[in-house]
Amino acid sequence: MITSVTLLVLSLFALYIGAGWLVKGSTEIALKAKISNLVIGLTIVAFGTSAPELVVSLNASLSGQGDIAVGNIIGSNIFNIAAILGISAAIQPLQAKRQLTRLDIPILIVATAVFTLLFWNGVLGRLEGCFFLAGIIIYTVFSLYYSRKHEKKVEEQIGELEKQPEPWYKDVLYIVGGLVILIFASNLLVNNAVSIAQELGVSEAVIGLTIVAAGTSMPELATSVVSALKKNPDIAIGNIVGSNLFNILAIAGTSSVVSPIAAKNVNYVDLLVMLGLTLLLLPLVKSGQKISRAEGWALILVYLCYLAWLLRDLI
Repeated sequence: MITSVTLLVLSLFALYIGAGWLVKGSTEIALKAKISNLVIGLTIVAFGTSAPELVVSLNASLSGQGDIAVGNIIGSNIFNIAAILGISAAIQPLQAKRQLTRLDIPILIVATAVFTLLFWNGVLGRLEGCFFLAGIIIYTVFSLYYSRKHEKKVEEQIGELEKQPEPWYKDVLYIVGGLVILIFASNLLVNNAVSIAQELGVSEAVIGLTIVAAGTSMPELATSVVSALKKNPDIAIGNIVGSNLFNILAIAGTSSVVSPIAAKNVNYVDLLVMLGLTLLLLPLVKSGQKISRAEGWALILVYLCYLAWLLRDLI
């Protein structure tokens, strides 16, 4: 048990390092391409920080551990909104651009509702996976097109980059190195999470919804909190919205295409909590175009209540 916990903690640390390298390399390349902060948060940073969820869910799916694969996706989305946005807003109220309420959050709500409907029977097949993958491709292409057409020029974002230019090959090395670490650490995380679940006598679904979900969301937590401290709400909020979209469309899509997923122990309550928080995101952001400190603390309280419900048999 002690060995499994130690290895799990080490794997979480390695996931954090790997995601950090991946985000650093991809963000530098995106800045050189003069992509706006909001779109970087919604796509490059969001996808990069969601890489741990991708490799963990894919590995779990291939190993026939559907409860961990889907529990990780649902738990991460809940953690991202309730815990990460809550903590970020409690630190610094998050002002949001209108693009989020007009476009990105409504798309996330639709994607979450469709996922909830398709997974209500506890199974995701290859056909559903292909549908989700098509969705993330369309969303990413449209986001880049929308940014080019509607966003103002972003020369101010690359001012610092031009002062200290980094050769492109270093960015590529960061991306490749980050991916290698993520793949290795994800195997370590899944194997030891299963061992801990067996030792504690709890289901793999609960482990996926809590330890694995929170652990793989550490890059999102670090990115959004640092962005809030630096008063860069575009990346703080965009990172969460983009990550949740990526979790549903890309991760659930890829995992179920590679190997159809059955997760009978992830129940309707978990799905409804994820859907409810996603629906709540729109009025939260739309009220004054920001998430206030009070709303941030309320989100944290919601997550603690959900956590208490999940772990009620252990408390």
